[in-house]
Amino acid sequence: MSEFEPPVRLRGIEKSMIRQVFDRARPGSINLGLGEPDLPTPDVIRREAARVVVEEQNGYTIHAGLPALRARVASDYPYLANDPNRVIITAGSQEALYLALMTLVDEGDEVLLPDPGFVAYPTIVRMAGGVPVFYRLPAANGFAFDADDFRRRVSPRTKVVVLISPSNPTGMTLSSVDLAAMAGALADTNAYAISDEIYRELYYTPQRPASFSEHYERTIVIGGLSKSMSMTGWRLGWLCGSVEVVQSALILHGYTTTCASTVSQKSALAAWSDEAAQARADFRRTFRARRDHLLALVRDELNLRVVEPQGTFYAMMDVSRYGDSLRVTEAMLEHGVITVPGAAFGHEGEGFLRVSYCVDQETLTAGVRRMKRALEELR
Repeated sequence: MSEFEPPVRLRGIEKSMIRQVFDRARPGSINLGLGEPDLPTPDVIRREAARVVVEEQNGYTIHAGLPALRARVASDYPYLANDPNRVIITAGSQEALYLALMTLVDEGDEVLLPDPGFVAYPTIVRMAGGVPVFYRLPAANGFAFDADDFRRRVSPRTKVVVLISPSNPTGMTLSSVDLAAMAGALADTNAYAISDEIYRELYYTPQRPASFSEHYERTIVIGGLSKSMSMTGWRLGWLCGSVEVVQSALILHGYTTTCASTVSQKSALAAWSDEAAQARADFRRTFRARRDHLLALVRDELNLRVVEPQGTFYAMMDVSRYGDSLRVTEAMLEHGVITVPGAAFGHEGEGFLRVSYCVDQETLTAGVRRMKRALEELR
């Protein structure tokens, strides 16, 4: 019997470096790697889930998801004009991203991606047959948007642009000025934009970051409750956009997923309650306090530069004086701390570690203490 050979589109695609590092961690390691909130899902959502499980029949919903839930998502984005037919409820934002790229990208299409950016972006682009092209968010400038570089990357072959704000891995946001410059660069093209807004509710700026849909009509918004409501395992996300794109993506969604979890969808209706809004605000306060604690530790105990995040629960820590990011990550693993090498996110991430603060302040302190021992050995 011959050995299995995957199809061409899947060759060379492996588990992400984030998962590879996590899988190699020894027992007792402090996890500053994975981006999974440790805070409990708000009580209002858990109470509703318990009621739904006990009191209701929970068969399939229609493929697109509960009309009431799609209506609530649509109400959050003015460009959707309160039209639930422009929303699909998905099994997390990751499925929404997959659906969007598979729907929009054809063989040979160029897709502009942020560097650094989420590890799944180039992988799914290649699965779809597209060609990843990267626009720089320069480390030398604190990972801020470089409008001139972006304009140079746009070409007649650009089919899709992906952006994320706040950013995984940097925690930086795109200002309204940045978004306007991006929209201006795309004005004379037929390119679509996929705006990954999964972290939009986790911000430390005075105002919630703007959505690219406010600046560019051909925008597909990706969102969900995994991060803002600490609902990663509930697998509840969404894809929003024009009726034509949504209807095309819905066909793929129906064949791959059928529908998102019915219990999760019904429970998610409570995420638009006043109690849930208060929980979001409390989450932001908690993560901001952890961010400030971590930044002070890194600067005072490790004497390292760290880029202050404007959102998410990630910080990029400059370890370039100790060697390449993978080497430093390996040293951290040896001392029982899980981090992610910046190289996993692109060329601009090299020399940095992405550090997650999805743990309490006491654990952050213990993690930095272990980091200090690792760096002393590398020195």
